[in-house]
Amino acid sequence: MTKICIFLLCLSLCSCEYFNVKKTTPEAILNEELKTFNWDEVDAYPSFTICDSLSTKPEQKHCFEGVLRMHIMNNLQKEMIVVTQDINDTLILDFQVSEMGELILRDLQMDSITQQEIPNIKALLSHSLDSLPEIFPAVKRSQKVKSEFQLPVIIRNTEP
Repeated sequence: MTKICIFLLCLSLCSCEYFNVKKTTPEAILNEELKTFNWDEVDAYPSFTICDSLSTKPEQKHCFEGVLRMHIMNNLQKEMIVVTQDINDTLILDFQVSEMGELILRDLQMDSITQQEIPNIKALLSHSLDSLPEIFPAVKRSQKVKSEFQLPVIIRNTEP
């Protein structure tokens, strides 16, 4: 009988820890969740209507970049660009898609020869973006979010 009493006494003294309820504030819960939040990834990439049927993120990203690249290249090919020397360059376009689906060309990295031969290249690129179809912004946790990405575009001379 004494063994049972000692056991119950030990059990009651040790088990109190399990019944203590810790109070947490909503701010503490939010801060804890924000620590585990990956800010570098989105749940869905920016998209055009044509890309909506794709289900995986890599497919969505590839489609979005492909449509954007083709649109830019088609518009640049309509322009009569005359150069005095061969150009073989990869332009790096830094874009931002706002929460409203507005595409902004933030920066353009290119070789100095390309800049010298086509001084209005940034204006031509910006002009080509004016006629883009509607863009749906990136989504993170069911919220539309701003996203930034880079798009490489290859520029080469083509002989008529």
